[in-house]
Amino acid sequence: MARAHAIVLGAGMSGLLAARVLADHYGRVTVLERDQLGRTPHNRRGVPQGRHVHGLLPSGAQVLGELFPGLLDDLVTNGGTRLDDYSRLHFVPDGEHRLSPRLQVESIYQQSRPFLESAVRQRVLALPNVHVVDGCDVVGLATSSGRVVGARAVQRGRREEVLSADLVVDAAGRGSRTPSWLAEMGYAKPTEDKVDIDVRYASRLVRLAPGSVPETLVVIGASAHRPVGMALAAYEDNTWMFTMTGYGPAAQAADYEGMVNQAAEFAPAHMITALREALPLGDVSTFRFLANRRRRYDKLRRFPAGLLVTGDALCAFNPIYGQGMTIAALEAAALRDCLRGGDTRLARRFFRAAEKPVQVAWNMAVGADLALPYVSGARPLSMRLINAYVGRLLIAAQHDPAVAARFLRVSAFLVPPSRLMTPLMMARVFSRRGTVSTEVRRERTGSVGIAQVDAVGPEREVGSPTGAG
Repeated sequence: MARAHAIVLGAGMSGLLAARVLADHYGRVTVLERDQLGRTPHNRRGVPQGRHVHGLLPSGAQVLGELFPGLLDDLVTNGGTRLDDYSRLHFVPDGEHRLSPRLQVESIYQQSRPFLESAVRQRVLALPNVHVVDGCDVVGLATSSGRVVGARAVQRGRREEVLSADLVVDAAGRGSRTPSWLAEMGYAKPTEDKVDIDVRYASRLVRLAPGSVPETLVVIGASAHRPVGMALAAYEDNTWMFTMTGYGPAAQAADYEGMVNQAAEFAPAHMITALREALPLGDVSTFRFLANRRRRYDKLRRFPAGLLVTGDALCAFNPIYGQGMTIAALEAAALRDCLRGGDTRLARRFFRAAEKPVQVAWNMAVGADLALPYVSGARPLSMRLINAYVGRLLIAAQHDPAVAARFLRVSAFLVPPSRLMTPLMMARVFSRRGTVSTEVRRERTGSVGIAQVDAVGPEREVGSPTGAG
């Protein structure tokens, strides 16, 4: 079958990355986006979490660097922050134990979601065979003989139009209507894995006094004794994003003063002083995330040809762990590998390939949430044992930079969770002594490329519930 035209539903990060990959394999790629898109960075209605702290994990950054050569350097040149000195990372994943700052792993790129998305979008728009249509509602799929052959779309002020395509990729986010569209076509809806969490976010963009916070990135998670956590990240143009998170309605502060007062109960004093004296650059934004939700397209026996699903439409995690954009990048890498293998059983191959990083991220997010008493849900013995081990590991990681580095590399999807439970690592965890092992030094020279996505696949028997922060 000739690959003439592909359609992507949604121009968020997952949609843009999918479009970039599809552009190498299809004559034309059309991206349909409901929001109106500008040429400069801005928050938009379709990405409400964009007003809150965002992170691009090292493995996601590596994939973006491969898809868009020079992009990462351009982000820094244009004002973004690159964290290379880990002494400037204040990371307390469980709210109690700060990871040793005496370590070095891959760079972390910090910038606001609008800043990053705008940079990626401009790169995608520069591709000669990609066209982005904004202000466009997709109202359904076009089908023929059980196959998806396009999308039915309505641009603002115009009549419905049928756009023919050889492939439609749903990257429309958590509001994806693919399950309903499948039912209309006579296919079964995917089953869903769901863990209710009811997390509330409150954020404000601020400007801090120069030098008042020597750290570049601060992440302090909720703990078993405290339902709130915080993040403070240096962004472009000398701005900082301050975010408070909490489980349940009682944990959400009413205003900025309340946010700072909450943080004062557990954050270092110099950060609180800086936040009290900060220059506000906007109002406080709030956001509510009700549940981790994964749609199991990989388990469907039948699925129509000509359709794929990616990004939050496939699986959405608690945003505080910073996994979403990185998983979107790894899914784009999986799509590229699958397209290189031809069109036969493309959906089945893609969903199985995407499930590998998704499973790891799911174990991390759900495991970390269920480690807290504020979250309801089944806690099987295997999860309780892993959570207990990770708790012991984080105690060791306060003083052992090798353990801290391994934890960060797993959290960043650079190595699989099983690397937290090698004999040498377990010996370090339980002895809390020793020097950097050979295997830890060897990891530092590794990389995650598009052809290496399987390297971050899950090892289900030891799936880690660690947070990515």
